[in-house]
Amino acid sequence: MNSIYRIGLILVMAVCTFGSVHAQKFGYTNSQAILLQMPDVKQADSRLETLQAQLQKKGQQMLESLQGKYASLQKRVDDGLISQVDAQKEAEALAKEEQTLMKFEQDMVNQLTTKREELIKPILDKVQGAIDDVAAQNGYQYIFDTSSGVLLYAKPEDDITDRVKAKLGIN
Repeated sequence: MNSIYRIGLILVMAVCTFGSVHAQKFGYTNSQAILLQMPDVKQADSRLETLQAQLQKKGQQMLESLQGKYASLQKRVDDGLISQVDAQKEAEALAKEEQTLMKFEQDMVNQLTTKREELIKPILDKVQGAIDDVAAQNGYQYIFDTSSGVLLYAKPEDDITDRVKAKLGIN
């Protein structure tokens, strides 16, 4: 009797497991293709390019100023217009300015990275919301992203990219 009960329980569990796996619906999309077509992304990229150009211009001005100061110091040393001690002091001051320029360049990279994350996060959240809505409306339990290169095979009819684009109002 105990054996029959165990076999019955195993059969019920197997049927439940098979039924739940069989009922799951999978879909996929290409988030990069969606992002490339979104006007919000183009605006964010434009704002980043503007910021980058401004920062690069400021960095270039700082570099040119520093180079001018080095050239002036070298000319005064060559012409004998400055003592060795004073030249050394000025060279040390210029070295500090050079460190400031290097720090500016590092800060520029960090500032651009932070700004990019700030601009792109709401866009990614918007795309994720559209994917969530399409998945819920169409009964998908899982949606894969083909732009990550992980999906090896999928039926074309399970591609929800066009539905997500429609949800976002892009074609």
